[in-house]
Amino acid sequence: MDLDFMASTMVTLIAALPMTLALFSLSVVFGGLLALLVVWMRVGGNPVARGFAKGYIFVFRGSPLLIQMFLIFYGLGQFGFIRYSVLWPALREPFVCAVLSLALCTAGYTAEIFRFGLRSIPAKEIEAARAVGMSGFLLTRRILAPIAFRNALPAYSTEVMMMVKSTALASLVTVWEVTGVAQRLIAQTYRTMEVFLCAAAIYLILNFLILQVMALLEYRLTPHRRTAPLFPVAQR
Repeated sequence: MDLDFMASTMVTLIAALPMTLALFSLSVVFGGLLALLVVWMRVGGNPVARGFAKGYIFVFRGSPLLIQMFLIFYGLGQFGFIRYSVLWPALREPFVCAVLSLALCTAGYTAEIFRFGLRSIPAKEIEAARAVGMSGFLLTRRILAPIAFRNALPAYSTEVMMMVKSTALASLVTVWEVTGVAQRLIAQTYRTMEVFLCAAAIYLILNFLILQVMALLEYRLTPHRRTAPLFPVAQR
């Protein structure tokens, strides 16, 4: 192991970290917003919307993300109404295609996570809210959304961490994030072990920081679940 080479490699890979963070943050934000729409369609009373939501979740959960990314990056240009539309200047960019594929994929998983969070709400809490006059948006804002998000947070934190690792696939559509830059370094130096060790360290640190943030958020949102210390200090 050449420590000097690994140090210079780490500096080079950290320079590509903003691209990874941009892919991650945009895909999580847009994927979360799309997941809310899919959940609304999934639990609503419209059978057409419910069927569309079921089909969307099945397609994006049942097919590999890499194939979805290739279909969006290479396939959208095959349709004339897209290639000659106002959206084509954006959709021909690899970064936009990568964000779009990541967001569409995570929306399918996140929608199911949020839906099970809704199903975990006790019926008596909803009945109590309706008994005091809550309905519609107020019921959703004060009861449904907070409790559902709190219950779904452990599973959602896993999905968020998966999205960090999924950004590595963007290198296959010429988006030069951490993994893409690592592959270029390997092609130039033929030093696979050192380069990939540095890349793995960056992903591990990034996921560790995200895990701490999600754990802190879960701790703040669930005060009723905090356990008492195993060895409480005796009061004098």
